[in-house]
Amino acid sequence: MPAAPGAATATAPPGPRPFVLDPAGRDLHGEAARLRALGPAVLVELPAGIRAWSINTHDLLKTLLTDDRVSKDPRRHWPAWQRGEHHDTWIRTWVGVHNMDTAYGPEHRRLRKLVAPTFTGRRTRAMLPRVRHAADRLLDALADTAPGDIVDLRAAYAHPLPMQVICDLFGVPETSRPRLARLMARAMDTTLTPDEAEQTVHEVDDALTALVAHRRSHPGDDLTSALVAARDDDGSHLSERELLDTLLLVIGAGNETTVNLIGNAVHALLTHPDQLRLVLDGTVSWHDAIEETLRWAPSVANVPLRYAVEDIALPGGPTIRKGEAILAAYAAAGRDPDRHGPTADRFDITRPGRGAAEHLAFGHGVHFCPGAPLARTEAAVALPALFDRFPGIHLAAAPGGPAPTEGFIAYGHHTLPVRLTALHPAARNPRLRLEEPGAARNGSV
Repeated sequence: MPAAPGAATATAPPGPRPFVLDPAGRDLHGEAARLRALGPAVLVELPAGIRAWSINTHDLLKTLLTDDRVSKDPRRHWPAWQRGEHHDTWIRTWVGVHNMDTAYGPEHRRLRKLVAPTFTGRRTRAMLPRVRHAADRLLDALADTAPGDIVDLRAAYAHPLPMQVICDLFGVPETSRPRLARLMARAMDTTLTPDEAEQTVHEVDDALTALVAHRRSHPGDDLTSALVAARDDDGSHLSERELLDTLLLVIGAGNETTVNLIGNAVHALLTHPDQLRLVLDGTVSWHDAIEETLRWAPSVANVPLRYAVEDIALPGGPTIRKGEAILAAYAAAGRDPDRHGPTADRFDITRPGRGAAEHLAFGHGVHFCPGAPLARTEAAVALPALFDRFPGIHLAAAPGGPAPTEGFIAYGHHTLPVRLTALHPAARNPRLRLEEPGAARNGSV
């Protein structure tokens, strides 16, 4: 596998030769399987010559996600960042920000406390009518497609649905949404050159600064206005930098991960028609299909970075030294046969013990994704509504399937070409109706 761009100019620390990850993520699950075969924790090289320990098994990853000796704050616990290394690379939008995702200890608790009310169960349930309305409008537009025409379901449905919901939630003006969507996608791209990464950082800052200025002068019943009020009025000590970077986190994560969840679920069901039939005839719930998608095809394959606060001796394995970086390999853990058995590579919505407790797709511990209930709600609306309206939907991709998104972090499809067939509304299958949140298991919607 070729070395990552920029690796030749980086100063390589001494130690074992690392496994070089493909910056473009062209075979994420194949790469994850090779890493698992090498061990639960494997030294890898990320783009720009960044080295980290990839944690590849479910149990070890779950343990480290709750270990107080593991931090997400590079300013305190990553010597390479403290020395000024990597600041001009793709990693800047992931670790060079100031929000709850890159904080540790009391600072993390302070910043998370500001965001947690955004995604309460009550607020998520209140969003259901808005999510349903958005799904219906998009499906109405798709119904105008000429018979036999190919539609990019990602561009026409999986992407605009969560983007509309998260932008409504945070009061993003309609005119600003296309630019913000484009920038959030670029921030996920690990193939960016240093110049492209720098440009993306500045453009994201400009877009979010404009959003904050708009909501300062035109406050509304939205969550950006609430965060601005926290910054300006209530003594929370939220800095302007923390405000902008918190918006980057919640808007970016709230959109991109749900796009991939919906797209991955549709692709998985259409390529496994036996599984789709089980959902459509009511044998298995949409909840189970969503949770199996999150395990088998998590929206985020790898999340950079965490850091060892002190030496961590792994059971039967290497010692992660103080200051070394850690990569959370969710795709590898999701198909770990030690956790999910010899059929871990198989998409199986009837899998015993299925449910939210059986995967780590939204993280675990203090950094568990607070937007998980909203993402599940959007998928629980989008999927049955799609298959209700278009029961004959089928893939129209070229041989080899739709192209994956670029980068080794997000896991999804760049496009999702399909052909649609529609039923008259009166003929819709009543068994495809959305499961209400109260009926979902394992605490998910």
